[in-house]
Amino acid sequence: MKRVSWAIALTVVLALVGVSYQFNLLGPARSQTGAARPQGPVPVRVAKVAVKPTPVEFDTIGTVQTIASVAVKSRLDGFIDKVLVQDGQFVKAGDVMFQLDSRAAQAQVDQATATLARDQAQLANAERDVGRYKSLVSKDFVSRQQYDTSTTTATALQATVQADQAQLANAKILLSYYTIVAPFDGRVGMIAIKRGNSIKANDVPLATVNQIQPIYVSFALPQHDLPELRTAMAEGPVMVHVLAQGDKGEPVEGKVAFFDNAIDTTSGTIGVRASFANEHQRLWPGQFVNVSVLVRMDPDALVVPPTAVQVGQQGSYVFVVKSDNKAETRVVTVDRTVAGQAVISKGLTAGETVVIDGQLRLTEGTPVRILPEGAPKPGDAS
Repeated sequence: MKRVSWAIALTVVLALVGVSYQFNLLGPARSQTGAARPQGPVPVRVAKVAVKPTPVEFDTIGTVQTIASVAVKSRLDGFIDKVLVQDGQFVKAGDVMFQLDSRAAQAQVDQATATLARDQAQLANAERDVGRYKSLVSKDFVSRQQYDTSTTTATALQATVQADQAQLANAKILLSYYTIVAPFDGRVGMIAIKRGNSIKANDVPLATVNQIQPIYVSFALPQHDLPELRTAMAEGPVMVHVLAQGDKGEPVEGKVAFFDNAIDTTSGTIGVRASFANEHQRLWPGQFVNVSVLVRMDPDALVVPPTAVQVGQQGSYVFVVKSDNKAETRVVTVDRTVAGQAVISKGLTAGETVVIDGQLRLTEGTPVRILPEGAPKPGDAS
């Protein structure tokens, strides 16, 4: 037991000696290597806070919609005799698209025309009789009863002629249904039913015509944008610029046509439609487009490059270079980003200098060295 106790005591003593050695000998060396080396000013790029006129725009995504779209159907049963349009063809209002077999309807028109002519002739004869009897009845050459009978006959024939005219008009209307015309200017889709097929009234659409010029773009805006939109519309037309995905040209210009009569309670948005002349047909039904609604111009907006704005736990902030060339952290409120410039509504004043490159090495009070234009980026310095 005494040997075990001595062994344990010796082990403890050796351990204490080792700890003392590490503390006294290695500690100063670690302290020297871990000490913060003095650093020079951090090289940064900067820009001035500028004041310039900046548009106030609402940016969103919209879809192109037709102002009118009609599924062309037959109003009656029939047989397709002619198809006078092709798939994808542009048509004008009134252009004949389909011709049905109208021989039976034409025969009814001819019959109604003949009946009208017969009754008109009988009416003319009855009216002549009334004219002759009127002068004779006063001289008692013709009885009063005979005169009244002729008058009644003429009146009845007048009603018959009016009925014949209505019957003829109805027959002509039915005949017109056999000629199917384009309801408005637009583009025809796929021809669903070809020549030689029998069709039923209001059955399968023969084709669909979409109005392409003009055209709508529908989009939704947050409800808090509605007051400013209404104010802008009260002052004049509100311009809208859209650009379809994949379109490399300039944005297409239109104007707000109307906004919906209620806010969508599920999304908190208001539906808006803008109309476009679409002269070059760059907008096509069903397309997704980038929408920018210009509501007004802000003449004195404070702007900085977007690279100056950083995001932290407290929100957006920038590094401001003070007169002593030290960095100051400044919390800012970014109102919007327009045309490559961040519009600052709170936190900066015109003429201040903000850091736009080199922020990763900055903290509050860090000395900075402003790089001239054209110098290598701070991160590229070796």
